[in-house]
Amino acid sequence: MTAARRLLLALLALLVALAPLPAAQADPAPPPGGVLRVGTEGVYQVYSYHDDAGRLTGYDVEMIEAIGEKIGRRVEFVETPFDSMFAALESNRFDLVANQVASTPERAAKYDLSDVYQQAGGAILVRKDDDSVRSLADIRGKVAAQSATSSWSRVAEQAGARIEAVAGFTEAVTLLAQGRVDVVVNDSGVIRNYLAVNHAATVKIAGETPDKADSVFAARKGSGLMPEINRGLAAIRADGTADRISTKYFGTDQEASQRSSTWDLVRRNLVPLLKAAVTKTLPLTAISFVIGLAIALAVALARMSQRRPLRALAAAYVSIIRGTPLLVQLVIIFYGLPAAGLVFDPFFAAVIAFSLNVGGYAAEIIRAAIGAVPRGQWEAATTIGMDYGTALRRIILPQAARTATPPLANTLLSLVKDTSLASTILVTEVFRQAQIAAAPTFDFFVMYVVAACYYWVICQVLSIAQTRLETRFERYVTR
Repeated sequence: MTAARRLLLALLALLVALAPLPAAQADPAPPPGGVLRVGTEGVYQVYSYHDDAGRLTGYDVEMIEAIGEKIGRRVEFVETPFDSMFAALESNRFDLVANQVASTPERAAKYDLSDVYQQAGGAILVRKDDDSVRSLADIRGKVAAQSATSSWSRVAEQAGARIEAVAGFTEAVTLLAQGRVDVVVNDSGVIRNYLAVNHAATVKIAGETPDKADSVFAARKGSGLMPEINRGLAAIRADGTADRISTKYFGTDQEASQRSSTWDLVRRNLVPLLKAAVTKTLPLTAISFVIGLAIALAVALARMSQRRPLRALAAAYVSIIRGTPLLVQLVIIFYGLPAAGLVFDPFFAAVIAFSLNVGGYAAEIIRAAIGAVPRGQWEAATTIGMDYGTALRRIILPQAARTATPPLANTLLSLVKDTSLASTILVTEVFRQAQIAAAPTFDFFVMYVVAACYYWVICQVLSIAQTRLETRFERYVTR
């Protein structure tokens, strides 16, 4: 068997090892009386957020928990950024969305919607020194920061505002306070809670929206869940549970949220952030880098093969990986492939995406390092009777490793930081844990700085290891 053929078989074996689970292993819709998987944001104050003890709570969370109890289902929450919520629903990541979904004709045509469980009014937020806005009609021509998939974005756009798309309310109000946008339109409960927590906020409510949004739960079309959900909703209304939950979060006797000190917030979340680093960020980095290096070596050797089809295949792989954003690759693997029947666990999906990405970039590093080994080394190995594989393993790769170490270390450091993107596909790593911790008090800047310190420490440790490895290689270099 020729070396090129062995290389091709090795590459195919790697691809088979990384192949996704078949569609038959995807989670089916929950049977009657089983688990109800519910998608919710987890960082949307009042409706879906984590309290000081780290427990998921909020109006929408308690409402669907009460409904689940009435219909005999155990509720499991899957925390998802709102902009990815419906993509995750369609890819069967969960069965129901409970996150202040507004009922619209477009959504009714595409999803099963429940009966209305709340009518949410909207408020218009502007800077305190801005007196030009008193009603929704006054925002025409102004720039509004809105979540692109939120119904409030549609309200602002229909009023004539120019939309600046953001990830969520926190980003929107931050841009407003900094003077980068003119207005924010959002749920009045969310806005009033923000002002209650942030007494020194430089923004104010300029007016209310004339209409209220009908909040509903959403499921995939044809799911058959809504009769059950509506029955449970009617039951908690009949026995007063719904009113008690509403009073708890929106009643006039509700006490204003107490803002923790910045130090208390940081101290309380040091361990959860460390746990996220140890259980998610570090394993995700290590596993992806090892698999990525194996892919990179196979691709690099394929790029140097005498077989034109093999070279073309490897070049196409490198071109696709380097020519598309990592975030897009993550979204396609996690949210897009389920449409073709390929369903992945979030952590495994992140491993696949990061491994393939490392493989694409590191392949060129390894190819250059191998190419830097003098041709005479190959010839000398052949002269003493070594075959291709033995020469590669014992002569070429050890010399190439010294050249490749610094750029490969940079790839590893980039991978550590890139793991923060896994938060978009339901992996609770360091960055996502920082978002969860900051949601109750809106101290996102502080928690993002703490998260950055965790990443920095990890990268510093890896940099020290890189220096020691380079020093060790230098011992074997002839002067």
